[in-house]
Amino acid sequence: MKKFITLTAIILSAFSFGQTGMKFEESTFKVALEKAKKEKKLIFLDAYATWCGPCKLMVKNIFPLQSVGDYYNSNFINTKLDMEKGEGLELAKKYGVKVYPTYLFIDGDGKEVHRTVGYVKEEDFIQFGKDAINPEARLTTLVKRFEDGEKDPVFLKDLAFKTMYSDQALFSRILGRYFEVNAGKELTKEDINLLLQSLNSVESETYKIFKEKKTEIEKVIKPEAYTKINNNLLLAKVYKNNYNKDTKVLNEKQYLSEAETILSKDEAQKALLSAKAKVALAKKDIPTWQNLMIEKYKDVTNIDPYELNDISWRFFENVTDKTGLLKAITWAEESVKKLESAHNTDTLANLYNKVGDKANAKKWATKSIELAKAKGDDYADTKKILDSL
Repeated sequence: MKKFITLTAIILSAFSFGQTGMKFEESTFKVALEKAKKEKKLIFLDAYATWCGPCKLMVKNIFPLQSVGDYYNSNFINTKLDMEKGEGLELAKKYGVKVYPTYLFIDGDGKEVHRTVGYVKEEDFIQFGKDAINPEARLTTLVKRFEDGEKDPVFLKDLAFKTMYSDQALFSRILGRYFEVNAGKELTKEDINLLLQSLNSVESETYKIFKEKKTEIEKVIKPEAYTKINNNLLLAKVYKNNYNKDTKVLNEKQYLSEAETILSKDEAQKALLSAKAKVALAKKDIPTWQNLMIEKYKDVTNIDPYELNDISWRFFENVTDKTGLLKAITWAEESVKKLESAHNTDTLANLYNKVGDKANAKKWATKSIELAKAKGDDYADTKKILDSL
């Protein structure tokens, strides 16, 4: 018996030693909270979505690393939840999860103390964990310092980077103060990139700076790009003024009138098409949305490849009508002609598969995987298509 126990212990020890990477609790969030409180640890919550590419890359590249596992397994109760089903739906609302992946650090009472988002490299991911444990480095502490009036530009810039994807309104306010503190100084390229990231409406604190610093900004981006950004922000305001959320009705006449003060008449008409399409989508009126988009994109000569891929993918997701899907294929093909990538070739593969053209679906899925491998990107979903053909 003694020999058996000793041998078993050796085997278990060897097995344990061979395990690497993060270990996640297979329980409800409530049970995880109870365990966190009992062990006086924070919960690490991987808030993901099944369709999210960066989420899959973290699972593939970062979570299995021994260095990551060693730190997170000893310091946190690790959990992961799909935010689009089950208890994840309620938790997404509670913690304001809007982008994926979002990583939350939560205490045993359910209070969030720290967060970050997106694909994170090994060293940075471990550092985020260390920051969560250190009360002085936690995001909640840093935000309180900001709310208390901190004006150190280095601190403000660092906090802006930490919040730029997780809280757009806060990010804009932080940058507003940062640029106020640095008033009179010429913007750096990094400053301009942060400023452009923060622009979400003409009411944002950074829009005024965007207008004041037009000459400096146009040293970094082309004047036509500046104009496009400004026009889109102004049009968003026009839409907001003329769309009734309760009735889901757009005052089309007034929208067009106001749009024509920003754009040429032809461009204003196209903007109205987009606005009407947005309303149709909100009503889940897919046939109307489809027809409006086909009208808008009847000439794609001057449309960039990213926009073409985006509308093609939206057709894949929303349209079942074969005529509409075939139109989306022409847009996706045009996107590929302008700038071939793993993304637009994947879109083509999905569209061809949806219309039943297996040969072309296989062709473009193979191409997409080839391009993804070359850049080190995730291609698991594309491979599923290829394997099914």
